[in-house]
Amino acid sequence: MSQAALRGLFVPNLVPLDEQGQINEPELRRYVDWLIDRGVHGLYPNGSTGEFVRFTPEERRRIVQIVADQAGGRVPILAGAAEANVRETLRACEYYAGLGVRAVAIVSPFYYRLSPEAVYAYFKEIADHSPVDVTLYNIPMFASPIDVPTVRRLAEECPRVVGIKDSSGDLPHMMRMIQAVRPLRPEFSFLTGWEAALVPMLLVGCDGGTNATTGIVPEVMRKMYDLAASGQYAQAMQLQYKVLKLFDAMLYTADFPEGFRAALALRGFRTGSGRQPLSPKQKMELGTLRQTLKRLLVEEGFTGEAVEEVPDAPTAAPEDVDRIVQEVMAQLKRRGLLP
Repeated sequence: MSQAALRGLFVPNLVPLDEQGQINEPELRRYVDWLIDRGVHGLYPNGSTGEFVRFTPEERRRIVQIVADQAGGRVPILAGAAEANVRETLRACEYYAGLGVRAVAIVSPFYYRLSPEAVYAYFKEIADHSPVDVTLYNIPMFASPIDVPTVRRLAEECPRVVGIKDSSGDLPHMMRMIQAVRPLRPEFSFLTGWEAALVPMLLVGCDGGTNATTGIVPEVMRKMYDLAASGQYAQAMQLQYKVLKLFDAMLYTADFPEGFRAALALRGFRTGSGRQPLSPKQKMELGTLRQTLKRLLVEEGFTGEAVEEVPDAPTAAPEDVDRIVQEVMAQLKRRGLLP
């Protein structure tokens, strides 16, 4: 039986952690309800925003299990199933199929930079044996790129391959993929992972997005999507430019995804500290970023709710701040910028 094509906004959700750095299940469940209540079309656990590489295989399965259970069929689940090799990836596909997910998203092979032929062989092996539909995940900044001929070839040969999530932010690349594949597979889904260009991507024929910002301001992203989907592109672009300012602040002023974690805390969630340790300087910079994000959320009208961070975000100790200031002063003196 054919299933509905993947359409709309799928949230690559963050994973709240407790004080011991373990999955905070009650908070994750609360987050799932909050996202669904605010109109997201689907959920995408174990994406890059969810820091899937920083969890064990068992934890990754537990995350999807929690999300799928809490969603309870209200929205479809696109589960990240990328593991280090084909065998383990297929085991993940089998497990997630048992949870009733709509499809899995599989990133192109990472660490080793592979040729297009090797990328094709990797996905072909998975698609031929997966018990659940597969979405290709192109993120060339972290993994071997998936070029247009490879996407077309897989779409032609593999019925299980039902779409692609492209996080390159490359609008012409998306257009070329749509042009190459849609005449052969009209139901094939094209999702963008780059919210900085979501409205332009929708304009050229994209079906939706898997965007980290949707996990922070889902109500705004849903409104922007609905405007674009109804052809009201001028109004949608007004929101696009507002979202761009918030996106840039979260993405470029901290190591990904710490800026998004800080923003989600401002929406009232106990996100906890991520598993990547932070230096004292990074903690101090995050404190500054939180103030910037708080101002943006209010000034840009992203939320009518009170914006107040819950008290579990990392902060720098006073002695660390003093040491950082002294280091900066010393560097300025060495460069002759201070007497």
